[in-house]
Amino acid sequence: MSIYLDNQAAKPVDVRVMAEMTLFFNEKFANPASLHCDGDIATDILEKSREKVANFINAPNSSDILFTSGATESNNLGVIGAARRLKKKGNHIIISEIEHISILNIGKYLEREGFRVSRVGVDRFGKIRLDKLERLITDETILISISTASNEVGTLQPTAEISKIAQEKGVLFHTDAVASESMIPIDVQEVPIDLITLSSNDIYGPRGVGALYLKKGVRVNPIIIGGGQERGMRSGSENIPGIVGFAKAAEIAKKEIPQESEKLKILRDKLIKNVLEIPKSHLNGHPEERLPHNAHFRFDYIEGESLILTLKEHNIAAATGSACSSKTLEPSHTLIAMGLLHEEAHGSLLVSLGRTTRETDIDGLIEVLPDQVKRLRKLSPLTPSDLLKKYEEVK
Repeated sequence: MSIYLDNQAAKPVDVRVMAEMTLFFNEKFANPASLHCDGDIATDILEKSREKVANFINAPNSSDILFTSGATESNNLGVIGAARRLKKKGNHIIISEIEHISILNIGKYLEREGFRVSRVGVDRFGKIRLDKLERLITDETILISISTASNEVGTLQPTAEISKIAQEKGVLFHTDAVASESMIPIDVQEVPIDLITLSSNDIYGPRGVGALYLKKGVRVNPIIIGGGQERGMRSGSENIPGIVGFAKAAEIAKKEIPQESEKLKILRDKLIKNVLEIPKSHLNGHPEERLPHNAHFRFDYIEGESLILTLKEHNIAAATGSACSSKTLEPSHTLIAMGLLHEEAHGSLLVSLGRTTRETDIDGLIEVLPDQVKRLRKLSPLTPSDLLKKYEEVK
């Protein structure tokens, strides 16, 4: 039986969500743009779904939600769309050094369009340096984009403080909330944020659906041109079955986040305690201000890819970092930004828990991991002789 501990990369669709979606594949399948009665039914369910997603983040108006094909499109629409719309006001954008690769690549793209993009640094725990952020803001700054939490090391960012700085400076604030939305409640009336990226699958809904929250009065230039759906800012026929599933997942998450987060925090802490008993092991990210389901480790003298393949042989699924950048052999940009050396960054293991994770899954990893770390170290030319000697002594 396999143990799945890679929930940051992909989550299963909740069975309650699947049940809600079924009707809209082959019975209520009409296009909401159609003027007939079936089209009216589709329009009604679209707007009811929009209300549920708005309620998920306590948005005051359902019209603040634009549906997209997923988090990457929402990031593109939010950051590129806002930058192009505000170009006459200024051409400076601030992101962090540890953003998701979709934001980092958007930054590179905008630089080619003539924008100036600054990348604010983080401390050794992966937390944004607010003093550095403030110093980067100029009269030309039009947008700040900082994720709510690191999708890799799990560190929570000071979103409320960033929001306050942005408001005081008259700068739009966008946050990619995908890494945290299933674990940390979002309330845009408590912490005012101008643009928020949301993803369906990250709250146990279907893939291929996302949303961009736009605070009232905030507008973006469209990046997909067509029939003018979604208030003219995101053309294309709406994916009604996917949106219905997203809305149901949001409704469930709104109710269950407190209990689920507490359950996973207990399992996470048990895992961390046991893994850190392995010699020369380290926890990456903030020890306390981190996502409840995230445990990110590094092990001296071994490579994370080798460890992942070894765990695979034991039917355990985990990761070395972000799935969206895992096909490169480069060390994690997040760990490098946190001050780790390349050889340290290469030996990382990301364990992300989820709704289906049980204590037996944690026990299974704890049982396997120490011996596999030991085995890989014995094969590594980097392992110092004194550590190898200790391993021989405890045979």
